Amino acid sequence: MSFRFRVLGLVMLVAVSATAVTAWLILRGATQQINEPDSAASAQLDEITTQLAGYGLRHGTWEGVSSLVVGLGNKTGQRIHLITENGEVIVDTDHEANPSRPVRPIGSINGPVNPRPSLDLTGVNQDAASITLKMIQNYRANVRFAACLTRRGINTVSTPASYGVPGVQVDYATAAPAPSTVDSCNGYPREPMDALEEDRRRVSECFVTADAAEPDHDCLTQVFADRINEVAPQRAQVYVGVGGQSLVIGPLLAAAAGVAAVAIIATALLSHRVLRPIGTLTAASQRLGRGDLTSRVPVEGNDELASLARAFNRMADSLQRGEERQRRLVADVAHELRTPLANLRGYLEALSDGVIDPDPELFASLHEEAVLQQRIVDDLQDLALAEAGSLAYHRTVVDLAELLETCRTAHRAGADAAGVSLTVSAGPLPPVYADPDRMRQVLGNLVTNALRATGRGGTITLTAEHDGDSAVLRVADTGSGIAPEALPYVFDRFWRADSARGRKTGGSGLGLAIVRQIITDHGGVIRVASEPGVGTTFTITLPVGPSVPRR
Repeated sequence: MSFRFRVLGLVMLVAVSATAVTAWLILRGATQQINEPDSAASAQLDEITTQLAGYGLRHGTWEGVSSLVVGLGNKTGQRIHLITENGEVIVDTDHEANPSRPVRPIGSINGPVNPRPSLDLTGVNQDAASITLKMIQNYRANVRFAACLTRRGINTVSTPASYGVPGVQVDYATAAPAPSTVDSCNGYPREPMDALEEDRRRVSECFVTADAAEPDHDCLTQVFADRINEVAPQRAQVYVGVGGQSLVIGPLLAAAAGVAAVAIIATALLSHRVLRPIGTLTAASQRLGRGDLTSRVPVEGNDELASLARAFNRMADSLQRGEERQRRLVADVAHELRTPLANLRGYLEALSDGVIDPDPELFASLHEEAVLQQRIVDDLQDLALAEAGSLAYHRTVVDLAELLETCRTAHRAGADAAGVSLTVSAGPLPPVYADPDRMRQVLGNLVTNALRATGRGGTITLTAEHDGDSAVLRVADTGSGIAPEALPYVFDRFWRADSARGRKTGGSGLGLAIVRQIITDHGGVIRVASEPGVGTTFTITLPVGPSVPRR
């Protein structure tokens, strides 16, 4: 499976999982929010029905109940819908709050509201009939009085109930109405005689037999309920909450589809952003593998892909430089060996053909050429072993001051012959763990090069000093110096200060390359500083003590 599809599958898995979990949490929360109002409405229903029934008992009418219902709605946070038993709407908080707003469905939580008292004749053994008649007439008078006061905006309160039928009086604690207003509500005409006669007739029917001493109490209770029906407020039904709420899955599915679409588009853009540079790198790598060392990739931005592209380009540059060095090496080796070998061949053919006569001088010249070729081959072998990490080292504790003195002694004769002063300056130094023969080879190459570059009357100075955790060796001369543009190539193979490669400068051009590799294998660093006409200084920094790389 391609990387693009793997990334797409992973992102889709994460997106779908996240969407599913989010949808589940939303559904759970929404379900709880829907169920919580129903539970709250059930708990608040008793309080609402009690207060509404109390209002009907006190006021004898449902007029003016809207303020109480709105207050209960605000207190409970529920929609309250109050209707009569005949289906007539008394008050609805949705209508009261904002008549222009669409009315929500009525809640399923409901309960009856009975604003009428029930006659209680418990414990009454005598005069039950007369008590019933009295309670009927008292209740009808109280209902008319309370309804009259309510219409005039006067609040009322219930008085203690007699036989379950409370009385009504003005609530002087909240208002002090004019006596004339209260008297006007008391001025209703008496009950018509036919109504009173009907009351007596209905009560008399409750005597089981004509000679019974007391009527049936249940019958009297029913007569009371029937005879107050004309004036008492209607029984009602109250609905609490909002019904018809359901979860709409469509938006959740649409949101999930939107998340999936965004994930797919983002993945496509991401994979294109990632795979396009990778494809370019792959193509460049294939060209590089086929031998096209000039293949490079464009670098865009500063992210990880740009770092990868820069690393690839550096690798390609390194390979190209290595290839170029290898070609130069082959060309340099061919150049170095061609002329001496041609000379040897020419002289040998001339001797074989008898063109020239053999003599000691000729043999000495031929021997010198053979020695030169041997030296070049030996230097190439040393450099190859050093770069491959196979050059043998025999490390021991080396006294650098003694090493410099040994080097001066070895080259004193050559320096005197060239008219050059060779001096040594070395103070107290800690021991260095190194191969003394290889270090003498390093210093010998540097001093030999300095002698070639320094004219008569010049000076070559060998110094050694201690600098923290390092020992510093310097080989400084007052010779012809090196041009600034040539300094980066000083340690390259077959590099010579004399670009014409004349025999005057001597050497194979491999000495400094070997020197750098030996110093590197000892954990050190070699640097060069030069100024044409002033001189050149090679600086070697070596770690002191035994903690250096070992082979």
